[in-house]
Amino acid sequence: MLYLDETHIRSYHVLRSTWSEVGRQKQVPTFGHHAHVSLFGAVNIHDGETVLHQTTAANAAGFRVLASMRNLDNRGRLEAAAKEAGVTDRMEIVQLDVTDFSAVETVIQDVIHRYGQIDLLVNNAGYAVGGFTEELVVEEWRRQFETNFFGLVAVTKAVLPSMRERRSGKIVNISSISGRIGFPSMGPYVASKFAVEGFSESLRLEMLPYGVHVVLIEPGSYKTDIWSKGLVAVTIHPNSPYVKEMKAILKYVNKIAEAAPALDEVIQQIVQMAKSPSPKLRYPVGRGVKLGIVLKHVLPWKWWERMVTKRL
Repeated sequence: MLYLDETHIRSYHVLRSTWSEVGRQKQVPTFGHHAHVSLFGAVNIHDGETVLHQTTAANAAGFRVLASMRNLDNRGRLEAAAKEAGVTDRMEIVQLDVTDFSAVETVIQDVIHRYGQIDLLVNNAGYAVGGFTEELVVEEWRRQFETNFFGLVAVTKAVLPSMRERRSGKIVNISSISGRIGFPSMGPYVASKFAVEGFSESLRLEMLPYGVHVVLIEPGSYKTDIWSKGLVAVTIHPNSPYVKEMKAILKYVNKIAEAAPALDEVIQQIVQMAKSPSPKLRYPVGRGVKLGIVLKHVLPWKWWERMVTKRL
């Protein structure tokens, strides 16, 4: 769970309110041998709260949750919040680095062996590289794709045989508005999310005949530190030809981050999608997201690029 882009909550209020609502509707599931199993693969160190609330949403939809994490030393907040929400008996944290492809296969097979199946896979591992293309080394692009795209593909491939054989399952790829609209100084991240979108379209058409639904969640601006960390890490060299543009972009990002709402919409969308017997391919979520996508496709390109570049 993804977000200026990918979703991130700064308090536990939504977690508590989500479970209160579930309690009122008497939807808290009883987990026995046939409990649905969801795997969140995997949690970024800096974005663990995102998965915390997506994990809770999956619990609410009736799933036993396995939340994967690259570094288990960072599981304390997730465990504490799960205890506060009363879902520790319905959640397990497993170690998984999505860029270690052999480990991915091992972890997935272990989960299937112990639980019998994986009903819902949520691919949310990701981070953002910020900066202008001319000043980014190719290795930074490579690392971006290793996590945001190739890691997602590896985890997905590992669950496909089981889902195909059972003719059942959902694969949810957390994309972004950045997977539909390109933004300056965010090239590696945008490219990785565009790749996720294209992959998801193709995979959905491959798997629908086997009863497996591939879904894209495309969040807009929510409370997160993914962009602030990605762009703050950028060193603006005094002699850079992009000093003016980068300063303007950082100012714009900070303004959006300050006004971004909490994750209620995204959480509810995940719950609704998880319950749906036939979910759609795309779920744009957030203020202005649908309008932005429509405008990009209906306006002449020169009008669109003028709207974007005048902000720099």
